Order: sequence, then C-alpha cells, then structure tokens
Amino acid sequence: MYRSIALLTALLMSGCTINKTPEPVKGSEVAGVVRLGFDKSPLQNARVDTFIAQSAASHQCQQWGYISALPYGEPITTCSVTGGSLCLSQQVTLEYQCQGVGMEKYVRDNLIVQ
Repeated sequence: MYRSIALLTALLMSGCTINKTPEPVKGSEVAGVVRLGFDKSPLQNARVDTFIAQSAASHQCQQWGYISALPYGEPITTCSVTGGSLCLSQQVTLEYQCQGVGMEKYVRDNLIVQ
C-alpha cells in the first residue's frame, strides 16, 4: 500500500513543469562566450523560455561590444548537491557564442591603440 502511494506521488510530481529563468554564471569577453545557468531538482521538468535566455545572452554580449549571441552545444548538467549516492540538485548551464563586432568595440580598441 505504501509503495503504491509513493510511486503515485513520484509519478505525479514528475509531471510538473517549472519555468526557469537562467542567469549569467560565467563568461569570457575575449572568447565571446556567455554561460547562463539555473538549478533543477531531480523530479522537476524544467522549461526555459529560449527567447528570454537568448535575450539575456545577447545583452551580455552587447555589453562586451558584440552584436548578438547564438546558442551552441547541448546544456551541461552537473550535480551540485548530493545526499549519499543521490543527486539532490543539478546545475544546468547553457552556452552562447557572441557574434559580430559592434562599433563601440571597434572605437574602444582604436582609442586604446592610439
């Protein structure tokens, strides 16, 4: 009886989809790489609005003098909290590559050289 209740509870919770908003976690201005991340629990189905994520990455790229950002690679999932042999929380990282050189970066680089 208790097994069936536990199984039913796990199945119901696994169907829950939670919206996540990734935030900048790392990046490299020289390489033009922006990394956005969010935390995810084991039974959560996390959903990321790709428009919001790409907008955040593009905004970071524009602050560095690039024009925009494009996603590349697959999401990187690492276990951030363990309990015994179980992973209790995962960190998901999305990577974006900055594209193009904006006028601000060109002007800034020319002013530094002169």
